[in-house]
Amino acid sequence: MKKMLLALSLSGALLGGSAAWAEETASEPVAATISTTATDQTAVTAPADATLAATAETPAPAEEQPQLDSGDTAWILISTALVLLMTIPGLALFYGGMVRKKNVLSTMAHSLVAVAVVSIAWVAVGYTLAFAEGNAFIGGFDKLMLSGIGPDALSGTIPEILFVIFQMTFAIITVAIISGSIAERMKFGAFIAFIAIWVIAVYAPITHWVWGGGWLANDGALDFAGGTVVHINSGVAGLVAAYMLGKRIGLGRESMAPHNLSLTVLGASLLWVGWFGFNGGSALGANGSASYAMIVTQVAAAAAAISWLMTEKLVRGKASVLGAASGAVAGLVVITPAAGFVTVGGALAMGLIGGVVCFWGITALKHALNADDSLDAFGLHGVGGIVGAILTAVFASEFIMGDKAPTNMLMQLWVQIEGVLATIAYSAVLTFVILKVIDLTIGIRVSADEERMGLDLSQHGERVE
Repeated sequence: MKKMLLALSLSGALLGGSAAWAEETASEPVAATISTTATDQTAVTAPADATLAATAETPAPAEEQPQLDSGDTAWILISTALVLLMTIPGLALFYGGMVRKKNVLSTMAHSLVAVAVVSIAWVAVGYTLAFAEGNAFIGGFDKLMLSGIGPDALSGTIPEILFVIFQMTFAIITVAIISGSIAERMKFGAFIAFIAIWVIAVYAPITHWVWGGGWLANDGALDFAGGTVVHINSGVAGLVAAYMLGKRIGLGRESMAPHNLSLTVLGASLLWVGWFGFNGGSALGANGSASYAMIVTQVAAAAAAISWLMTEKLVRGKASVLGAASGAVAGLVVITPAAGFVTVGGALAMGLIGGVVCFWGITALKHALNADDSLDAFGLHGVGGIVGAILTAVFASEFIMGDKAPTNMLMQLWVQIEGVLATIAYSAVLTFVILKVIDLTIGIRVSADEERMGLDLSQHGERVE
């Protein structure tokens, strides 16, 4: 801060000196003109007119136009594929391995169908509501069906059409995360109807608030890659859905152990790799910001995996493989809103805190909430997103952000909390309304017989042998 004040003082002195010098230089011809006779003024002003004419003929420097950067474009192309990899096969495997064998296909189908449904909804209306010019709460309709976005249209230094699909992959995984809360008991048709409406009515407006020039962006909220937009949003929606569906038959009386944790570990590994596109790609360029986002992502995930394992060992007596995978995901979630704003030391602290808090989220908090959040979408993503959003204000660094860094931590902390509370409230209320309407029309939960049979057979007519 002292260095910044010294630099500002020095800059002010230099600018002040420059202005004084300019005034002295400019005053000479003015004085000469005033002291001359009317006859002399013609002679004096003639060269001045010539000078003015010459100045008028000199074109003003053209405003620099955005230019396509092939390096930035190549990196976002890769990042887009990495983020899609997080959903299929990453999240599909992560969730699929944690359910009972009779529900593995139906659980993986949620991730697969999320890709299909959200892709269409996003290009049709989601993107324009999120990123077209509108008001503080919602975008306009100028870009329905991507109207007006040609191959040469740019968003910064990358093609806008690439930005469209990059953001589409974020919408896809947000919807897929919700499926972890409703696994093993929701009608497949109801899930499709829900996500088609939710991505437009809930995800797109919140995206506009934070990244599309909406009110949270104007307030200065920091969310580099989706702590609020993706994780809090999906975690809260999942918790509401879990309450509305009710608990699985036999919960607490029958074994509901994961059928194949090797799939879960493989899925977590793919999520970890894909997260480099998630966080690194959010720099929207092949630059130092992307590189730093990647290193803090790695450090936070590693720290959270370690702190989760240590906590689990102390509480349960054993450090589990599922715990290591869950801890890594917790760290990835926590660092997401801060990835472009914190140092490696900040990422280390956030990861260590995140691992412990998210372990509490899926154990003590889950018990207190008394909700059957089947695969802990809220405990990992909701809680992790909240912790990450708040800690972003604490660890945001001038070393990384330069003059864009918050100057008042308490003020930034309030802005972050404001964003958290607004997201929780909006997501919870709209999710409830959407599910209630669907429940009154086609119903949201399978019958007891269908649930006992397993959703693979009852919803898809297939099963894993």
